[in-house]
Amino acid sequence: MSFIDYYSSYNKMEGKKIDIFDTTLRDGEQVPGCKLRTEEKIIIAEALDEMGVDVIEAGFPISSPGDFRSVEQISALVKNATVCGLSRAVQKDIEVAGDAVKGARRPRIHTGIGTSDSHVLHKLRTTREDVIDRSIKAVKLAKRYAEDVEFYAEDAGRTENEYLSQVIEAVIKAGATVVNIPDTTGYCLPHEYGAKIKYLCDHVKGIENVTISTHCHNDLGMATANSIAGIENGAAQIECTINGIGERAGNTSLEEVVMIIKQRFGNQMYHNILTPKLKSMSEMVSDKMGMIVQPNKAIVGANAFAHSSGIHQDGVIKRRDTYEIMDPADVGVDKSSIILTARSGRAALAYRAKEIGINLTKEELDVVYQEFLLLADIKKEVNDEDLHRLMQKLPIGVA
Repeated sequence: MSFIDYYSSYNKMEGKKIDIFDTTLRDGEQVPGCKLRTEEKIIIAEALDEMGVDVIEAGFPISSPGDFRSVEQISALVKNATVCGLSRAVQKDIEVAGDAVKGARRPRIHTGIGTSDSHVLHKLRTTREDVIDRSIKAVKLAKRYAEDVEFYAEDAGRTENEYLSQVIEAVIKAGATVVNIPDTTGYCLPHEYGAKIKYLCDHVKGIENVTISTHCHNDLGMATANSIAGIENGAAQIECTINGIGERAGNTSLEEVVMIIKQRFGNQMYHNILTPKLKSMSEMVSDKMGMIVQPNKAIVGANAFAHSSGIHQDGVIKRRDTYEIMDPADVGVDKSSIILTARSGRAALAYRAKEIGINLTKEELDVVYQEFLLLADIKKEVNDEDLHRLMQKLPIGVA
């Protein structure tokens, strides 16, 4: 299905639209050793655009000439998505970001400043009043370069809600179109983060006229849960990365949140992601960044649809959804995998034998199974070649 066909089908859906903001090329690239060349960034950006991502954060233009060039070229090439450039609440940052994204069909400047006491008092060494003043000035300056301006309140997760509300209300009045509420250190529990979003919805004048965005880090392993809590309480944009890569323990995983929305929220919420592209997208980013995807990674890991326990294998063979809540094809995986190990039962052995063209009778299966167990106790996994050799050794007429 093409992006246009898929997008058209979603236009007919009911419920709340959740924008997917991908920051693989900015926050994801901050992983040590994962620097990408401009050419590689362009390939990933075009793939993200084809997959249906709403916003691509293409980089931090002020950080280096190479990053500026990447954002500039991605802005010129992307056909559907908004292209975003990051900046601090600093005049030169904003000017350079504006210059980098000016060629985009849908440009956005993403600017902001720290709002927690840790940032205000110790990092910035200033006052809360000064932070609000800087925030207003940054948004107003960014509006000269792009109508679409996103403001991030860095370390919002640890910012007192009453003060955070004052900051957010001020930047909305200054012209921000999106307000980003980052859990920068991955500190929040899901109920705390959800309550923070709800507090802003209930207390900030004008917030109903802008998009609330989540940007959650995974330091305590709760980035995805926090992002979902955010959209359940009023946020309408999730900032995430392919494979959950990013600073320290990583960011919210794109593939996880889009499949949670698809599988659990029905007509309450939807997104425009072409989910059958998730697996190939994961592999592309893994390859170009040299970041191996852990086998047990949700959705796109090698073992996400693999079954080795005999009880599980029997259930999946009889009816896939006994142990799988998603169709592998929905994320771009060809089929479930029945892995033959010492824990596999007769049903799995018969199933895999049939896959390689050998139909075993019950009597033949009983004989083969005993020999199979002896081999499986020696090897971690019995493959198709092993099966062929096993059959050839047995006097059952199936060699």
